[in-house]
Amino acid sequence: MTPSFVRRRGVRELMLFGAAYLLYNAGRGVTSGQMDLAQSNAQWVVGAQGGVGFEHGVQDALGGALLSHVYLAAQIVVLPLVLLSMYRWAPRLYPRLRNTVIATWMLSLPVYALFPVAPPRLAEVGMTDFVSETSAVTLAGHSTWFYNPIAAVPSLHCGFALALSVAVAMVVRRRWLKALALSWAPLVALSTVATANHYVFDVAAGVAITLLGYLVVTWRPRPALRTAVAA
Repeated sequence: MTPSFVRRRGVRELMLFGAAYLLYNAGRGVTSGQMDLAQSNAQWVVGAQGGVGFEHGVQDALGGALLSHVYLAAQIVVLPLVLLSMYRWAPRLYPRLRNTVIATWMLSLPVYALFPVAPPRLAEVGMTDFVSETSAVTLAGHSTWFYNPIAAVPSLHCGFALALSVAVAMVVRRRWLKALALSWAPLVALSTVATANHYVFDVAAGVAITLLGYLVVTWRPRPALRTAVAA
C-alpha cells in the first residue's frame, strides 16, 4: 500500500468515528432539559432491578478513587488506543471490531432519546460522584458539552470494553495476556458501578446491545437452497 492510500484510509476511519460522535453528541439536544423524566426513568430502573443495594455495596467496599481513573481511561485512553493498535497490527480483525463499536453506538442512540435515564450520581439514591470528587474531571458543567449526562442505559463503557476485551484476546497468543484482556470488561463494569455512573441494569443492557451490534455487522443470509430438478 502506498503512503497516500494509508493516509486516506486513516482519514476515512477518523471521519467515521467523528461522525458517530457528532450523532451521539446531538442526542443531548433531544434530551436537553429532561432531567425530571430521566430521574423518573431511573426510579423505574431501580425498581426493575430490585433496588441499589448492590451498587451501594460495591461503592462502600471499593470506594472510587482508583476506579474513577479506570472509568475515565476506558473511553478517553484505552478505546482509541486499542482501536489504533488493532488498525495497525490486526488489520484482518480491526474492521469487525470497528463495525461492532459503531453499530453498538448507533443502536444506543434511539434508546437514549426515547428513554433518558439519570445515573446513580444524579438520581438521588444516596451515591457519591467519585469521578468528580477524586479526579481532575468534573462530570458536570462544561464537561457535559462532550457527553450526554442522562444516557445511562445502556452503558457504552461496558459495551465497548466487552468488544475490546474479546478482540484483543483473539489477537494475543499468551494465555496470561488473553486473561488480562478478558479482565478489562469486568474491571470497567466494576468502575461504572463503584463511581455511581451506572446501575447493574445498565451494565447488562450494555452487554446485550453490544452482542446485538456484533450480530448486526456479522450476520450474513444463508444462500437459498437450490432444489435439484430431475431431468
